[in-house]
Amino acid sequence: MIRKMKAADLDMVAQIWLDTNLKAHGFIPPEYWKGNYDTVKEMISQAEVYVYTDEDKAQILGFIGLAEDYIAGIFVRGEAQSRGIGKELLDQAKRGKRKLTLNVYAKNTGAVRFYQREGFRIAEEGVDTATHEQEYLMCWEAGQRF
Repeated sequence: MIRKMKAADLDMVAQIWLDTNLKAHGFIPPEYWKGNYDTVKEMISQAEVYVYTDEDKAQILGFIGLAEDYIAGIFVRGEAQSRGIGKELLDQAKRGKRKLTLNVYAKNTGAVRFYQREGFRIAEEGVDTATHEQEYLMCWEAGQRF
């Protein structure tokens, strides 16, 4: 089930953010993610966030953060990945939107392939100034086919 994040969800959502980044971005020192934890937690508390819960609604398995038409991130617990949760969260974001954008690290090839499969295209290549890693700006437009 997907629902809007509640204040009581913040600690669990922030932990998913940290765990998922540590696992998916082994090319970035763990200290980077740990050092940004408090700042990101504060940003999450102020963002438009939707969570995906398990059937009994006791555990959050993933979430998506939005800032208008920008996807700040989709994060799914490691043990819940490859079960369609990320796609469901992305579909939630697409509802009522004409266009979405996001940034993804080029070395995160699984995420790049996921977004391409879901209709996103690489619009720009750049370098994340904080990590010095190559990243892509990816865009999706409703009704556009590639």
